[in-house]
Amino acid sequence: MILSSPHLLAFLLLLGVPPALAQAPATVFLEELTWTELRSEIQAGRTTIIVPIGGTEQNGPHMALGKHNERVKLLSERIARSLGNALVAPVIAYVPEGSVSPPTAHMRFPGTITVPDDTFQRVLESAGRSFRLHGFRDVVFLGDHGGYQKDLRLAADRLNREWTGATTRAHAIGEYYQSTEGPYTQLLKSRGYRDDEIGTHAALADTSLTLALVPRMVRRERLASGENLGAAEGVYGDPRRATADLGQLAVDVIVARTAEAIRKAAARR
Repeated sequence: MILSSPHLLAFLLLLGVPPALAQAPATVFLEELTWTELRSEIQAGRTTIIVPIGGTEQNGPHMALGKHNERVKLLSERIARSLGNALVAPVIAYVPEGSVSPPTAHMRFPGTITVPDDTFQRVLESAGRSFRLHGFRDVVFLGDHGGYQKDLRLAADRLNREWTGATTRAHAIGEYYQSTEGPYTQLLKSRGYRDDEIGTHAALADTSLTLALVPRMVRRERLASGENLGAAEGVYGDPRRATADLGQLAVDVIVARTAEAIRKAAARR
């Protein structure tokens, strides 16, 4: 008996045979897959898992608290699609943000959430062990916030020592965050923007990147009002001339440099 294509697919599914990769869901987000779909994706060669790490913190009166979480998810999706063999884990939104008593750093502003560094590192390590168990070979930590970059490296180093001789490796890809500093800042300067407005937090560079990715998280009326947005309001720089076009410069740099860094790290494995 010769089965037509639709009947053949149904027959294979009844036998428990995974459908061809062409039949796989279009998403790269792990949490949008069923466990059987994920198994098929891994069997088809998608063995890199990107762990996007954000943070919940104040971003001035003009930008929402979840900026890092939204940005890292969208950028991770673009990076995964660029790689072609990667999926994206759920965003880790609870990260070190300073102390509670007395409150330091962003914890001085309502809405910021912090966890201890050791707790954060253990979460990363537990996630990595889970992904290794399920067949991923490269576990990639991408952090959208500068304050915990050392934690990503420490967690990756501990996992790699634990996995000595194994085929799975953990990678803390510093190029992701570094791209928003040197290369992006230089592009903004080449267009005539000053250091004091490019800033370091919730200023022109930071706000432009958010406008390019999740404009709904920026309160444009606060930017247009001309009001002074300074350190007392949680802003370090001047965001008033921020635009989505400027932010797209950062998107392009981050995706290209990070995807290349992941490829090189995986090749060393």
